[in-house]
Amino acid sequence: MAQPIRVSFEFFPPKTEEMEKNLWEAIRRLAPLSPNFVSVTYGAGGSTRERTHSTVRRIVTETALTPAAHLTCVAATKPEIDTVIQSYRDAGVRHIVALRGDPTEGVAAKYAPHPGGYRNAADLVAGIKRIADIEVSVSAYPEKHPDSLNVNADIDMLKAKVDAGATRAMTQFFFENDRYFDYLDKVRARGIYIPIVPGILPVQNFKQMKNFADRTGASVPRWLADRFDGLDDDVATRKLIAAAVAAEQVLDLVERGVTDFHFYTMNRADLVYAVCHLLGLRPAAKKAA
Repeated sequence: MAQPIRVSFEFFPPKTEEMEKNLWEAIRRLAPLSPNFVSVTYGAGGSTRERTHSTVRRIVTETALTPAAHLTCVAATKPEIDTVIQSYRDAGVRHIVALRGDPTEGVAAKYAPHPGGYRNAADLVAGIKRIADIEVSVSAYPEKHPDSLNVNADIDMLKAKVDAGATRAMTQFFFENDRYFDYLDKVRARGIYIPIVPGILPVQNFKQMKNFADRTGASVPRWLADRFDGLDDDVATRKLIAAAVAAEQVLDLVERGVTDFHFYTMNRADLVYAVCHLLGLRPAAKKAA
């Protein structure tokens, strides 16, 4: 019997009333698919910290979803971060996504730990586990983190995060599945056996995605660029191509044994909902009918 498909959805905190409206429309659209959890990100340098906390608290109080709050080491002392962990615990949050975080100046800047803060994500994971019995997920990089010397050093950091108490990793987005499986082989050979959940980014806007990929070290294959070529002003066709690309990727992953997926929603539900439908996920009420 085939293993059930499980999904999680990632959102970012809104900056404006219009963005808040879009976020909650996306949450309401995707919630009936009963995700394993939904996560809410931080901006570079912890710039969206308060908005992240507010969004997580609203998910806890207004929905039946299980929230996972992102937490970073950047621009805060250990006592400040510990207070955030305690406030999440007291609000009923039982899952934190622990990340080093990007420098205040942005992803292109050189990272330096806060003098009185946690040194890196592994140190943060250990701090979270000292304070509360909270599930901790972390990030993983099939094409290595941009700041890592090499893939082996990157996997050493993942091992340190697991040794500190992390029990799940979600990957940076990728578009060529062989890269994920090659990475998974290396991770398992290193003695890391936690779930490594593929991060899937349905391409809402190719130029925006390419920009993000350039900053985070994710490669964009030529075949993908070719599929979106000439569609900058053709939104309808672009959406159809984006759905086809994401569907091909996830269905191939399923055929090769993957059962868990983490979707970067960009606070939009349409493409993610369509891909989840192809994976066999249906709204809870319809499944019960």
